[in-house]
Amino acid sequence: MKQNEFRDVVFGEIYRIATEDDRVMVLTADMGATELDKFKESFKERYINVGIAEQSGMSIAAGLALGGKIVFIYGIIPFITLRCFEQIKVNLCSMKLPVTIIGIGAGFAYSVDGPTHHAIEDIAIMRALPEMTIFNPSDPVSLKHITKIAYATPGPKYIRLAKGSYPSIYEAEHDFSLGLAVQRKGDDVTIISTGTLVHKALVVSDELAKRSVSSSVVDLYRIKPINDRLLLRIIEGSKLVVTLEDHSIIGGIGSVISEVLADNYTSVPLKRIGINDQYSFRYGNTEWLHFLHGLDVNNVTKVICEKLREL
Repeated sequence: MKQNEFRDVVFGEIYRIATEDDRVMVLTADMGATELDKFKESFKERYINVGIAEQSGMSIAAGLALGGKIVFIYGIIPFITLRCFEQIKVNLCSMKLPVTIIGIGAGFAYSVDGPTHHAIEDIAIMRALPEMTIFNPSDPVSLKHITKIAYATPGPKYIRLAKGSYPSIYEAEHDFSLGLAVQRKGDDVTIISTGTLVHKALVVSDELAKRSVSSSVVDLYRIKPINDRLLLRIIEGSKLVVTLEDHSIIGGIGSVISEVLADNYTSVPLKRIGINDQYSFRYGNTEWLHFLHGLDVNNVTKVICEKLREL
């Protein structure tokens, strides 16, 4: 299947939207992309590079939105979320402004840059904000549709992007309004993942099948608000629910799913697999860091099998 650079997919779609709506503006924190360059050349008056000044950029985005603009602001995840938390809370969420935050570098995507660039706390902090909608697309098709949904959805939004290219797992006509989708259906285990770790969850599902374990794989591409009714129907009858994510075990989708289960008095066992409560000071590519933190296919498969034996 065709693979596309995620940032080019999102800016390609923003470019298309901007040709039809002159309210659309893009702000960046000194970031680049091929399709972003195309936007900048075609819509010079609707593009602002705020430089390495994300907090100022977020306030500028709020001002533009108050003036009737629909704003997309782009930067590396820790700097466009954690650094700007107060501006997002006060300037965007409290006024319900139509600003979409595009953060790139989910999890250990900026692998060799260390904890300053690793994005392992962003879901936790962003989902604590009232009015914030959070998307974490898994492939180019979902990202393209999510960009359109973000444009049409009122209030502040956050799109969490992986770095690099990934193959498509959805057909172009898929309906992304439900917030989640079953990629594979099985009876024993339901694996709920998000972002590009959905691809890894599918490989884990293949490995489990070799061990006579039937597994469902669910792509949670909209983390907030979560479609809890559909999710509860999907996991009904499962012996075990597993969450798999490239985010801290605290506050990520493991926490989201545990809250859904608890609030709905659902007693199905849950195993959360994510990044332990620690920073990574080891260096290597993303897959190497996943291995060090137990997110490799072999370890995830082993953990699920061990958990099933305990039941």
